[in-house]
Amino acid sequence: MLLAFAAIGLRLFDLQARDQPQLRSLAVGQRVQTISLPAERGSIFDRNGVELAMSVPQTTISVDPRVIEDPVTYAAKLAPLVGVDQQTLVARFSVPGSAFAYVARKVDDDTAAAVKALELPGVFFTAESKRFYPSQTLAGPVLGFVGTDNDGLGGLEYEYEDLLAGSSGEARVERDPQGNELPGTNTVVDPAQRGSDLVLTLDQTIQWNTEQVLTQQVVSAKAKGGTAIVVDVRTGDILAMATVGGADGDQPAVRAPNTQKNVPVTDSFEPGSTNKVVTMAGAIEEGLVSPDTVLDNVYSSLMLGGTKYEDVDTHSSVMSVREILQHSSNVGTIRVAGMLGKERLDRYLRAFGFGVRTDLDFPGEADGTVLPLANYNDTSMGSIPIGNGIAVTALQMLEVYATIANGGMARPPRLVSATVDADGHRHDVPLAAPHTVVSPTTAAAVTGMLRAVVDGGTGVNAKVDGYATAGKTGTARKPPYEHPPYKYVTSFAGFAPANDPRLAAIVVLDEPLGGYYASEVAAPVFRQIMQFALRYQQIPTTEAAAP
Repeated sequence: MLLAFAAIGLRLFDLQARDQPQLRSLAVGQRVQTISLPAERGSIFDRNGVELAMSVPQTTISVDPRVIEDPVTYAAKLAPLVGVDQQTLVARFSVPGSAFAYVARKVDDDTAAAVKALELPGVFFTAESKRFYPSQTLAGPVLGFVGTDNDGLGGLEYEYEDLLAGSSGEARVERDPQGNELPGTNTVVDPAQRGSDLVLTLDQTIQWNTEQVLTQQVVSAKAKGGTAIVVDVRTGDILAMATVGGADGDQPAVRAPNTQKNVPVTDSFEPGSTNKVVTMAGAIEEGLVSPDTVLDNVYSSLMLGGTKYEDVDTHSSVMSVREILQHSSNVGTIRVAGMLGKERLDRYLRAFGFGVRTDLDFPGEADGTVLPLANYNDTSMGSIPIGNGIAVTALQMLEVYATIANGGMARPPRLVSATVDADGHRHDVPLAAPHTVVSPTTAAAVTGMLRAVVDGGTGVNAKVDGYATAGKTGTARKPPYEHPPYKYVTSFAGFAPANDPRLAAIVVLDEPLGGYYASEVAAPVFRQIMQFALRYQQIPTTEAAAP
């Protein structure tokens, strides 16, 4: 008996003395838990401070399965409140050895209160923010979207993930054997750091109107889709960038949601006649022609490399360069391109920004396609000058017109004008330095030609009331080219006021049915978008309004 008491005493000594640190550590490990403190994601604002993306505090509900004796009963009580399938919850609560399982992520206050009222042991409530877009789908593909864990997965949310996300923190909390948090034990070890805000160049009002007008035309034209961009030519600031998807079965045409790609920069297309501006600008810059240069033998068709090129409208065989652009003569443009030659044509295409992504560097942005000079064939000098055989994004083509409007100086586009850190300090994003593409003299000459297009050529339906307007139509057949039924991409790009340019815009409609010429389908949309934007920005009129 004495030996037994001696053994017990020795063991007590071991537990109280030598094993005490280890036992204390085990006890603390079971009682104290380290939890992550998620950072609040920064907001995204338009240029006027309107919040386009924001994070709202929500509650995430979780459980410690180790304290759940009857998973089926727990699941039956929780499922109808949180909107999660009961069997799914049973499976989560029944994982052997698991100390953590989600019940529901980011529920609203009413749901959290209803679950708390059940007073179920082992149920935890954690603050977690959820991303909301107050204007719903407005500029959705530009803003992008986030995942369940608030990580950016598309658009600007993805591009500026490191800046918006902030950094998570850490806290320690003590729980009783039933998994309930002990009051007063939640200690923040490392506080979370809120992400920075983005201030965009977009204007919510111009964006809304652009999407509204574009959607109406996609519906009216029964188009597969449509895109539009409005840009400030002096700064490169993008004021609106819209994507609209066409009707699909019973689904009507809609503004693209946040999860869709930002088509104005991700998709490229053959531009057609809007590209004639590059041909003309290059030839004028090289001193080969002026707007008043007259070409004879500008017939309605010509053969080049075994391919026949034709003009849509009949016209005189003697035309000035201004008239060639005004009436969108393919034959006349090809004649001018022949003077320019393939080396110089290629140089101007690239100088205007074709074949490479813009400085916007938006996620998924396309390079477009420019034929390598070595790969030009007999028909290249017929197709490329009139906008076939190359591919551009809507933004790349708009940049051509913005450059002409800005006196031949290319101003890189931008979508973010400033960031605001967690302390509320604003950091402006400087404008990128412009660079010269063509001289001011050439830009002025081309502008005059583009005014003629609107005043009395293919672009008359783009005329903005009260403002001198410059621009060009573009209608391109989509491949395959040879066999009907043919499909088209139709566009209009231009700027106003033409005598003191402030805004430039492009409208692109994909596969309109019925009428497909840009003069009928795209030009009127440009007029409506530009009319609203100019007046909204209180830009003075430059001409008498039409009676």
